[in-house]
Amino acid sequence: MKAVLSSIFVNRILMAGGLLAGALLGSLPTHAQQQPTKAPTEDEWHRQEEERLHNDWAYLKRYAAANAQLPAPAPGVPRVVLMGNSITEGWPKADSAFFASRKPYEFIGRGISGQTSAQMLLRFRQDVVALRPTVVVILAGSNDVAENRGPYHPHATLDNIMSMTELARAQGIRVVLCSLPPAYDFPWRPNLQPAPKIVALNQQIKAYADKNRLVYLDYHTALADERQGLKKAYGDDGVHPNLAGYRVMEPLLQQAVAAALKRK
Repeated sequence: MKAVLSSIFVNRILMAGGLLAGALLGSLPTHAQQQPTKAPTEDEWHRQEEERLHNDWAYLKRYAAANAQLPAPAPGVPRVVLMGNSITEGWPKADSAFFASRKPYEFIGRGISGQTSAQMLLRFRQDVVALRPTVVVILAGSNDVAENRGPYHPHATLDNIMSMTELARAQGIRVVLCSLPPAYDFPWRPNLQPAPKIVALNQQIKAYADKNRLVYLDYHTALADERQGLKKAYGDDGVHPNLAGYRVMEPLLQQAVAAALKRK
């Protein structure tokens, strides 16, 4: 576990300049008046992470205050919650204008870096259902493949995605299921050969979506190179999209939400 956390800590340092690290599990606080923050030492960060993983494994605290302050959905503007990991969490930072426009949809990001599908499932009621969205867009599984919380079991990941879907549908929330974006390797968990595992999981997600008349949002095809990795133009670390990558994803997201709203 310490070895995994050490690599995560290194990725946290790489976030300088706006790059997101794959196994980053939270964001550092900022001081008033934009004063620079003092980064914790590696030992301090390990202690913080160990404490949180023991006491708030799903990181319910991450969005608790933001959820409490969120007003009711505006009439005529469908609220769309994006549930995910670092790829989702980094999106509002990379392209804040896309989230600020609120036209034609109100997009609300609820991604937490490093999270697996199991952690997302535990916080799904608080961070999705309670926000009363019209649509939820679920992007889950990359960190399962990366073995962030133990060995990867495809059936368990799909079960978690299915459970989130069932929770949403029971509340009348439309569901969009996303493919995992491509990744040839994970910088923080190298040599796991994730590319074929991601392709296989995406096939399972699509089959489940088709069977249950859900919208399947295929980011993978639009972002993949010939190795089934992320195209260099769309992300520097091979996992997380940059602004150009998110700009490819945005119209696909808009189209998928529009399709979900038309489903009966």
